[in-house]
Amino acid sequence: MSKRKIVIEPDPILRKKSETLEKVDDELRGLLDDMLETMYSAPGIGLAAVQVGILKRLIVIDISKDKDKKNPLFLINPEIISKSKTSSIYEEGCLSLPGHYAEIERPAECHIKYIDYIGNKKEIKAKGLLSTCIQHEVDHLNGVLFIDHLSKLKKDMILKKLVKHKKDLNKIIL
Repeated sequence: MSKRKIVIEPDPILRKKSETLEKVDDELRGLLDDMLETMYSAPGIGLAAVQVGILKRLIVIDISKDKDKKNPLFLINPEIISKSKTSSIYEEGCLSLPGHYAEIERPAECHIKYIDYIGNKKEIKAKGLLSTCIQHEVDHLNGVLFIDHLSKLKKDMILKKLVKHKKDLNKIIL
């Protein structure tokens, strides 16, 4: 396993739609393991492959609060089948938008189908934080960021700060 570099907004790859995978093999599992290590070390609770520069429909999630009892979820080709009519609001952040958070309203529950780490087809009904996290990460696979759920004014303010932050990171100090 190795840690990967997280892509930071504004990078055009974050706005691209990820491709469906045809098979689950050791190479793919290695990528999922790398993504999990990257997510844990960031630290975060969810990471989509596009956030490490790979346009594949892959997500890793772990919302467990106990660092000693990790419970990772690997979602290959996740597809949201349905969403509840009731909504919930969580303060969301994103590893690709470091230091920025906003309250986002999303459906409180979602039902998804996906392929697991082994290659088995699965379905789950998620609610609460897991539902929000899944929806946030599936948005990434479709080129959507959590700031796209904000007003234009709030979104533009965050993007302006991110552009400045990215320029500061690229300066060479002698």
